[in-house]
Amino acid sequence: MPLRLHDTAAQQVRQSDPGPTARMYVCGITPYDATHLGHANTYLAFDLVGRIWRDLGHEVHYTQNATDIDDPLLERAQDSGIGWQELAEREIELFRTDMEALRVVPPREYVGVTEVVDQVAELIERLGPFTYELDGDVYFSRAAAPKFGEISGYPEQEMTALFAERGGDPDRPGKRDPLDWLLWRAERPGEPAWDTRLGRGRPGWHVECTAIALANLGAGFDVAGGGSDLIFPHHECGASEGHAATGEWPFARFYTHAGMVGLDGEKMSKSKGNLVFVSKLRAEHDPMAIRLVLLAHHYRSDWEYTPDQLGAAEVRLARWREAAALPSGPAAADLLATVRARLADDLDAPDALAALDAWAERALTEGGADTGAPALFRDTADALLGVLL
Repeated sequence: MPLRLHDTAAQQVRQSDPGPTARMYVCGITPYDATHLGHANTYLAFDLVGRIWRDLGHEVHYTQNATDIDDPLLERAQDSGIGWQELAEREIELFRTDMEALRVVPPREYVGVTEVVDQVAELIERLGPFTYELDGDVYFSRAAAPKFGEISGYPEQEMTALFAERGGDPDRPGKRDPLDWLLWRAERPGEPAWDTRLGRGRPGWHVECTAIALANLGAGFDVAGGGSDLIFPHHECGASEGHAATGEWPFARFYTHAGMVGLDGEKMSKSKGNLVFVSKLRAEHDPMAIRLVLLAHHYRSDWEYTPDQLGAAEVRLARWREAAALPSGPAAADLLATVRARLADDLDAPDALAALDAWAERALTEGGADTGAPALFRDTADALLGVLL
């Protein structure tokens, strides 16, 4: 069954239609702290997308960035008394180790912004007719983006509030429009800077992803993904940049977003400090149980983590492993078809887990004569859901 996926811009679930190679870009981390469950929730969702496409016979070209130069990183490095590059390298390595432990298939390209500053600067030059300069900084003019607002669908007041909350500068004097966004930050004393034809400075946040996606995937790629907090301004601005640079609208065929994970009644975030770190959890628990905690929630839902969810996942994992080790069981071909169908329907992992639970229960309580069924059960959990039994 073809993958049907929610498109934020269309505000509906649509059928994806990739070519022989399915192209996906998922926005990466700003590496100033360790990977938390909110990160893992996002990257596991798009891991499922890749697994379904591969099961359907597509090659998957997956690109992800790391925002290894940005204000929060510089601020954390200064507060911690270590170099910003050292901090970025340490947290990127921990992130990749966490993802490997959770069996998230890695991207083909994993690109740090500091590796492609010249590439970003070249894109900003191409965007010249849509930009203006303010005290050496380069801004994209929202007025030059006729499709601006069509990805999020948010009203003006909400966009302005979110812009201020999520790294924008709506109140900066001299801007033509509060929602104009920064493409290039001219060098400031004591900050890292690179020599480019734009002068010395560093990229703004949104344009880095546009440049990396365009260079590796081209315009009109299949899925742009991330957490729902990236809908605006990050994906909104990136889509307008891509449109201006290529004429392609939308810049990606789907803008798909994972929900937020909460703790103690609030969204889990670095700024709030209410984080559950993957590295700490996997030091004490099987990473496959952590993966099952995430799969138990639909990827688009907002949900709150509680420790008892991990206990339930460990019970589920033990039950599945016990069933997979049986010498025979009830036929599992229908199970495979059900799991494929549920995942193809906008990544309905909770229903897929329920189907595996039901087979394991029958196998353990009623038995069965199919000697190949336990292996098929195990392979279904492995290949489609990424759970190693």
